[in-house]
Amino acid sequence: MYISDTIKYVGVNDHKIDLFEGQYTVPNGMSYNSYVILDEKCAITDTVDVKFGEEWLCNIRGALGDKAPDYLIVQHMEPDHSANILKFTEAYPDAKIVASKQAFTMMKNFFGIDFLPNGIVVKEGDTISLGKRTLTFVSAPMVHWPEVIVTYDDLDKALFSADGFGKFGALDAEEDWACDARRYYIGIVGKYGAQVQTLLKKAAALDIKMICPLHGPVLKDNLPYYLNLYDIWSSYRPEEPGVCIAYTSVYGNTKKAVEELAAELKRLGCEKIAINDLARCDMAEAVEDAFRYDRLVLATTTYNGDVFPFMKEFINHLTERNYSNRRVAFIENGSWAPCATKVMRSMLEPSKNLTYLDTTVKILSAMNEESLEQIKALAKELVE
Repeated sequence: MYISDTIKYVGVNDHKIDLFEGQYTVPNGMSYNSYVILDEKCAITDTVDVKFGEEWLCNIRGALGDKAPDYLIVQHMEPDHSANILKFTEAYPDAKIVASKQAFTMMKNFFGIDFLPNGIVVKEGDTISLGKRTLTFVSAPMVHWPEVIVTYDDLDKALFSADGFGKFGALDAEEDWACDARRYYIGIVGKYGAQVQTLLKKAAALDIKMICPLHGPVLKDNLPYYLNLYDIWSSYRPEEPGVCIAYTSVYGNTKKAVEELAAELKRLGCEKIAINDLARCDMAEAVEDAFRYDRLVLATTTYNGDVFPFMKEFINHLTERNYSNRRVAFIENGSWAPCATKVMRSMLEPSKNLTYLDTTVKILSAMNEESLEQIKALAKELVE
């Protein structure tokens, strides 16, 4: 992958992984990105997953030839990026490790070794000259770990953005950037919107021509598009008009109500409707839909005086990631003492700026004329 005459890609693609971070499906694999910055002195940004240490070192040798790197910049200590620090120091013992103070503490925790005697601690605004270019370090705590720094190269005007602007998928997979970047952002970084907003403000003061993340492609063209999406996601604003319907159904009656609502919404001209059966769908995809669209319908059964477990999990995913600024409606089902709406509203109390629709659909075991009329009223209210 060509980046520039003086920035070389030395990362790897992982097509054997099934679950990223043990929970996110990645059918098109993952990339673990690492970059060599060539100048009078040479710097490498981050390592790769432990399974690819030898391949990564081979890539470095291919980029540098007989030359040894002067610095390894450790921006993020999550093991998919830091696992080969020790292997690097064994191959290049004279290279300096550059990282935040907290990252050096984490290195000792991971490896049992104090890297500080051969390290350089950097903080906000610190710089290192490589010759023709200067690297400036920008603190980015809790995007999405506390030790994170990002690095700005003033010659190529490249921002090495750590996990920011990352996405699922290996680099040799052709897929829509926004879809897998959105799922990646919401699932992994989404809780830390305020910290991402702070980093975006810092980035706005830099002349950036390319963004080099630790996962996914290098972003060069139409940077305002990517920056705008990150601003939307990190400020918890809906990305576009649409209705996300998330439901659970034990014997099919709640599902029938959801299908009836979707048909009515289409009849009223609603074009974007995402329906998620929470017991069967990819939960991360359902969460992505809830954050993408401006309206949410939660439909579930009363279950053990509570709500169905998959609905509880879904709502917990939303509130954990600061779900806010949406219109929300409920469909509840129960055979003798329905309480699902009450439970769901209580679970959503941590969320901010939610507007609850006036119409709640109540099903007593199965739909009847009354609940059908409620569904029509809800559809009308949703499209108003």
